[in-house]
Amino acid sequence: MDKVFLKGLTLLETMALKEEPAGVTELAEELNLNKSNVHRLLQALMHHDFVYQESASGRYACTFKLWQLGSRIWSRTDIKPIARPYLMKLHNETLETVHLSVRQGTDVVYIDKLDCAYAVGTFTTLGGRAPMHCVATGKAILMALDESELETLPLPFTRHTDKSLTTLAMLRADLVKARKQGVASNRGEWNEGVGGIAAPIFDASNTVCAAIGLSGPLSRLTPAQLRKHTPLVIQAARDISRDLGASTAGA
Repeated sequence: MDKVFLKGLTLLETMALKEEPAGVTELAEELNLNKSNVHRLLQALMHHDFVYQESASGRYACTFKLWQLGSRIWSRTDIKPIARPYLMKLHNETLETVHLSVRQGTDVVYIDKLDCAYAVGTFTTLGGRAPMHCVATGKAILMALDESELETLPLPFTRHTDKSLTTLAMLRADLVKARKQGVASNRGEWNEGVGGIAAPIFDASNTVCAAIGLSGPLSRLTPAQLRKHTPLVIQAARDISRDLGASTAGA
């Protein structure tokens, strides 16, 4: 396989996951490449409109071309219209905020949501991100991954509250419990006093592709209340997985 091509793809992926533009030296150090190689790869990516250079700082960032290409692919397999009826059903059954999330790197992105019917709820935004190890939908996706994939997660995990999981051992123990219960849970690990539960969604290849869950203040989502909602969340995930073509065993 062409090594230059692979280096270019790795560089593009690295830049796409960055929050800010990056310089040649930073990218070279992160990818363990020399600066001249990185510079040549950046010039090639710029030539094909995947990357642009800021005139003021000289740093590089991805253009919207990746998003444009990804949107074309996503539009052909968009989970949102398939999942929406089940989000609405779960919302009507629980009256809580309901989320549909997909993985992006070590985060989940909220691609659809319905806000709770109560005066006090949880604040999230469409397109917003959250660390996978801290939220229920993120851990729901992680609970369906192979052990080898868990070992690729960068350590240590960032602590966001006193309840955050910070080690792989802590996460593994939490996921063992989640697999037994059929749902992953969050008890104030991302935001103080906010929690929820979620279950994984599988596609036609029986690969986890998303998660559906609900969240709210822990003062309302007591352990007893979450146990009441658990079968509803599991059923919603199974229904979406079935409509995506997953087998009964996979879902």
